[in-house]
Amino acid sequence: MALITHERGSVLVDAGQSPGHAREIRAALTAAGLPEPRWLVYTHHHWDHVWGACAWPGVQIVGHLAGERLLRAEAARPWSHRYLREQVRAEPRLGPSFRARALAMDSWDDFAVLPPTRTFTDELELPTGVRLRHVGGRHAPDSTVVLVPDSGVMLLGDCFYPPPWHLRQDGDAPDLALVRRLLDDRYHWYVSSHADPMTLDEARAAVQG
Repeated sequence: MALITHERGSVLVDAGQSPGHAREIRAALTAAGLPEPRWLVYTHHHWDHVWGACAWPGVQIVGHLAGERLLRAEAARPWSHRYLREQVRAEPRLGPSFRARALAMDSWDDFAVLPPTRTFTDELELPTGVRLRHVGGRHAPDSTVVLVPDSGVMLLGDCFYPPPWHLRQDGDAPDLALVRRLLDDRYHWYVSSHADPMTLDEARAAVQG
């Protein structure tokens, strides 16, 4: 997750993996004196990036059109610990993801999966100057990178990761070619969702080969 502050309103990148997680982040923002977000951007539709959205009241949720369609289907599923167990029994390869969801959720009261309320197809610029660019990829069809030109930061989400575990096949690996196409001298920091930030030089060294 990331918060991009601006005089026109702050932009939150991804919602957290659960309402409880989102509430912890909200408390941390308050303690740091940072403003509540006006926009919530999804880098993609996977649960650990969007399940906290229902704990961010008053935001406009922005995401790619493909993710909006997928999240409408996700929103209709009867999420509960029982449902998660049933799904894992039917398809054991869902185990790692669905067990992680069960651990993340301490309560299903008032929980809802929220699709974007504003969608785009290729690129979108918010009033703050933050730019969203759809890149797709094998990890998720709606993968979006978030560009912060004023700060020289590019937030990659999970765009170059291999497919989720239950869809992964032998030989699947990170898509380093996608990252190479994204590297840009105007952006000095590259931040993926599950690793430490890298400088431009570190990112270039990491994707050689």
